[in-house]
Amino acid sequence: MSSLLDQLADIVGSEHLITPPDLNHRPASWRGGDTQALALVRPNTTEQVSAIFKLCNQLCQPVVVQGGKTGLVDGATSEPNQLIVSTERLNKIEHFDAANRTLTVQAGVPLQVIQETARDNGLQYAMDLGARGTATIGGTISTNAGGNRVLRYGMTRNLVLGLEAVLPNGEIISNMTQVLKNNAGYDLKQLFIGTEGTLGTVTKAVLRLNPAYTEEHTALLAVDSYDKVIALLHQLDKAMGGSLSSFEVMWQNYYGYASSTSARPPLAADYPFYVLVESQSSDQLVNQDRFEQILGEVFEAELVIDAVIAKSQSEKDELWGIRDNIESMNHLAPVFYFDISLPIDRVGEYLNLAEADLFRQWPHMKHAVFGHLGDGNIHIIASIDSSDADERHRFDDTLYRHLVQFGGSISAEHGIGTEKRPFLHYSRSPQELALMKTLKQALDPNHILNPDKVFI
Repeated sequence: MSSLLDQLADIVGSEHLITPPDLNHRPASWRGGDTQALALVRPNTTEQVSAIFKLCNQLCQPVVVQGGKTGLVDGATSEPNQLIVSTERLNKIEHFDAANRTLTVQAGVPLQVIQETARDNGLQYAMDLGARGTATIGGTISTNAGGNRVLRYGMTRNLVLGLEAVLPNGEIISNMTQVLKNNAGYDLKQLFIGTEGTLGTVTKAVLRLNPAYTEEHTALLAVDSYDKVIALLHQLDKAMGGSLSSFEVMWQNYYGYASSTSARPPLAADYPFYVLVESQSSDQLVNQDRFEQILGEVFEAELVIDAVIAKSQSEKDELWGIRDNIESMNHLAPVFYFDISLPIDRVGEYLNLAEADLFRQWPHMKHAVFGHLGDGNIHIIASIDSSDADERHRFDDTLYRHLVQFGGSISAEHGIGTEKRPFLHYSRSPQELALMKTLKQALDPNHILNPDKVFI
């Protein structure tokens, strides 16, 4: 073991090799807890990552790669016998290309830094989520993160043109292309987007940027039925001519918690549904007058029963602050977080069935529902006042197994990690699981990289 640590220190420098007990004081994840690992190394080049992986593969030393540690499914947690490779020093923005509207970045750059860099150059990186200040681009690529604007711009894989990755044996795979269309054989970057670091580790990426918006308008709408929520989505999408970028729905149970910390909630807390709508465009297609006219039309169609329109950036921030106030339920700890997707027209039916089953078994359950309904992604937060592992498993199984009949997925954007691993069969067939394991075996025969994540 001392030989391994000495060789790692030679690769990254002794000051970038952290071992217990110093390592143990680092938080294990966003939930807290002490990190348990053999050691942590902080490379600052792709070549150093390659050397680390090559050494570990030779010794069959398990490796876990960590970025911002904002994931919700324990996809980057480590065990005492595992080595952590942190991307915190892979934090450089390497190149901005105005002509091709691309940004070349290292994996450890925080999402917010990328957004700000694009904005400073008159463009935007369209992917956005609440953990933007901490989440790294490598982590969002490895989980194919979605976020608040999937409705318009798609998932992360839609925004990655090229990337560089290191395989478990240390081999570097690099295709840092800037072209939008490339049908020359297999699209190998997809092996590393959404596979949660199990097939290789992304070290660099070429990101696609979009024109910056000059018009942005935000409103919070109250709706009295789920059918009207769906009708509202379709009418707004049609009326806004493609500028509808966010359609976030909060059920009354979530809005009640999330708005309780506001001195003056923007809307009363007794409506069945709340829809946070945002329009973004780089022209005058939907200006303030047109935005208000469209909202007037949905009022006349009786799709909306109350509304508030943000008139300033601080008011926009307040509305989004309610949507992002997941911490408002932390006082119910332990709380469980779920991230599922369904066909939009089946969401209401699924929730009625799942909630009834859950309340039969846990009559004192407290829960809340919200999500990016425009792309069928629903988040559920629940508390049953118990942290017993067997009971948690039974709760998760109850919620997930009802997805099968509706054609839903147990993970819309957060990934599988270790938390959802026992339930993957509800979303993937035996043939699909077998092919996943074949890919893992081919690229990581010693099973050193992010072991036991996604599947065993």
